[in-house]
Amino acid sequence: MASIKTADRDGVRIITLDHPPVNALSFALCAELLPVVETANADGAITAVVFTGANGLFSGGADINDFSTEPTPDTKTIRDVIAAVEKSDKIFVAAIDGNALGGGLELALACDYRLASSRSKLGLPEIKLGLLPGAGGTQRLPRLIGAQAALEFMLKGSTADAEKAAKLGILDEVVPGDVVDRAVTLAKAAPAKRRISARQAELGKGLVRMALPFVVSQAHKMVPPEENGGYAAHKLIDAVEAAVELPFARGLARETRLFEELARSAPSAALRHVFFAERELAKVPGIGDAQPLAVKKVGIVGGGTMGTGIAICFADAGIAATVIEPVDEQVERAKQMIFGMYMHQVQRGRLAQEEAWKRGQSIVFSDDYNDLADCDLVIEAVFENMDVKKQVFTKLDAIVKPGAILASNTSTLDIDAMAAVTKRPEKFLGLHFFAPANIMQLLEIVRGKDTSPQTLATAFAVGKALRKKAVLSANAFGFIGNRMIFDYAREAGALAEEGVPPYRIDSVMKKTFGFAMGPFAMFDLSGIDVSWHIQQSVPAMAAGRTKIVDRLYELKRLGQKTGKGYYKYDKSVGSGREPIRDEDVEALFAEEAKKAGIAQRGDEVTDDEIIKRLTYALINTGAMLLETGVALRPGDIDIVYVYGYGFPPHHGGPMWYADEVGTRHVYAAIKAFRDAFGPHWEPAPLLIEIAERDGKFANIKAKEQLVHA
Repeated sequence: MASIKTADRDGVRIITLDHPPVNALSFALCAELLPVVETANADGAITAVVFTGANGLFSGGADINDFSTEPTPDTKTIRDVIAAVEKSDKIFVAAIDGNALGGGLELALACDYRLASSRSKLGLPEIKLGLLPGAGGTQRLPRLIGAQAALEFMLKGSTADAEKAAKLGILDEVVPGDVVDRAVTLAKAAPAKRRISARQAELGKGLVRMALPFVVSQAHKMVPPEENGGYAAHKLIDAVEAAVELPFARGLARETRLFEELARSAPSAALRHVFFAERELAKVPGIGDAQPLAVKKVGIVGGGTMGTGIAICFADAGIAATVIEPVDEQVERAKQMIFGMYMHQVQRGRLAQEEAWKRGQSIVFSDDYNDLADCDLVIEAVFENMDVKKQVFTKLDAIVKPGAILASNTSTLDIDAMAAVTKRPEKFLGLHFFAPANIMQLLEIVRGKDTSPQTLATAFAVGKALRKKAVLSANAFGFIGNRMIFDYAREAGALAEEGVPPYRIDSVMKKTFGFAMGPFAMFDLSGIDVSWHIQQSVPAMAAGRTKIVDRLYELKRLGQKTGKGYYKYDKSVGSGREPIRDEDVEALFAEEAKKAGIAQRGDEVTDDEIIKRLTYALINTGAMLLETGVALRPGDIDIVYVYGYGFPPHHGGPMWYADEVGTRHVYAAIKAFRDAFGPHWEPAPLLIEIAERDGKFANIKAKEQLVHA
């Protein structure tokens, strides 16, 4: 079936991209599209051409798979199509209805006129894949809307609605009616071509040219260093600089060279891995054709910060939520949190006042469990204590309708033990949200031994409705994310015990490696009391060899919430959440290390050792989780860490990073750590197996039996 449809109307040829699901401009589609454009160019009866798209959108851009494919001399790309448009003497109009992203927008930029329906969204999101627009976008957009505006638009990589795109100057019109009809009318009446490439704009003249060095310099300073996630951003700035300094043809050649460099780069490969890993998440062996249950009303037990955040998630998805919270003071705090969050959204222009009110009102508080009787899904979000949770589920099971799903938001505890107190273990699972729940994108779906395929399908449908990255985990202590973070925390604590100050460890992991925050700042954010309670329940999960967590807990240094933890926090400085080095804690580490007989070697510990001990701890545990079936795929682990723990996306997640470094190198380092630091560094059997054949985690596929692990 042809992916390109054509129709003629009064001397105007309408070319429709019809390649579901997103009209991707793949090599194959471009091979079909190019001769269609060339035929229109050669047809004397055709005076103009209109590009549009089927399936409710214009085009989602290039096929990402093509970036990993080496084109042959015969391969046709969107650049060839645009070149055919450029050399034509006919009028070209882009009639955009729906998304015009990446190469789709670049095709539109090559046209003389661009029209869009009011529901359309336009964007050049290539930066999110570690790339830059490679089909003339970096040269045409600056000529159309100015270098600075174009640079900001491309560096953000976000989409603009039709109204904003028109204000920026990207669109000529926002059409209230049929955009193709209007495009045909305009094409017939258009006085002349308006190709951006032919414009002698003010880009390279006068004040703009004089200001260019300053603008470029500032832009380079505002993005991360090349080696720390900013590689594509710096190349993009260089491409826009070329648009100002060079003639169009030379600027286009510069863009092509820079694009090819990025397409072959490790950061882009990692970001594309994350892109594809996201799309694999819901492909779970064993679910089959199970149809999800409809979830129209949700109950949440617990109105603390986590429970309230979960309620906001559902309100944002248009799903009513009833929160059970017996303590009046906590209800008031929860309501203030909801009101404050939605007020902030309104003030920032992200939400209309009416919509904010509607969402806020969809969250109802009660102290009566009977108000949950008709819920389709009830999520427990109470204190992390098994006895308390069992009491909650015993009560819920007796009240909530038999067909409803019960879920725990536990971060570590046994799902099956909770399910056992109910008469519906097949409708029981874990839904582990990450704090703050209404902001963090990750959701761990934890399957119990009796969780049914339909229950899992419903959980993934809920995750999609909440716009979460939903990752399946087997029922094991800590699941995926927290089980791995314990070993990461162990090494961070061990390094501090050996005399490396927490601020240095955090600086290396954040500024050098690229984590969103360092480990000790993360511990302070989640709360030292959380770490303390986990260690009381599972002593083997202690973060180090000393009693440092006990000491901090005794001193009520619980982190940000008390203004002191591993760091100090001063409300009079900035947001009050910025960690401030605290030498008292460093002295506390030294004191505890002396008691434990731990030699101080902080001065000899290199940044490289810090990075390896923390990241390789993640990798080793990740390999163990894959081998035991707790995690389904290496990419699932990577998604957990990128979206739940701030692992730098340009390194692709822990398992992708192991492949990037080389599994042999990781294995060799872990063996050395075992010899130096003890048996807790014993290499995972799966890591040994892969490393000994110089293999990659990326080549591991999900196995059918893992769903039963």
